[in-house]
Amino acid sequence: MQKTTEGKVLSVKTQTWFKVNTKNFRTSPTDGALFPHIVKVSYSVDGRQYTKRKWYGVTAQVPLEGSPVTIVYEEENPKKIQIIIP
Repeated sequence: MQKTTEGKVLSVKTQTWFKVNTKNFRTSPTDGALFPHIVKVSYSVDGRQYTKRKWYGVTAQVPLEGSPVTIVYEEENPKKIQIIIP
């Protein structure tokens, strides 16, 4: 069963080592390049604090650092989450 709790974005890091090119012809190494992100969140379930990192692809909407997010977690395994961006 899934439940929700409130969480906070601790950090958002651009993964510059993994580049997706969107142009056939580039004038510089980052021209037309998109990069995925790793988002680190903190949340609490039944008084226990959790920190989790989630990978976001290049086309995904990424939350801002310090922003509140909704965390959807599995009741049996609170480490298994989805991050819902308001």
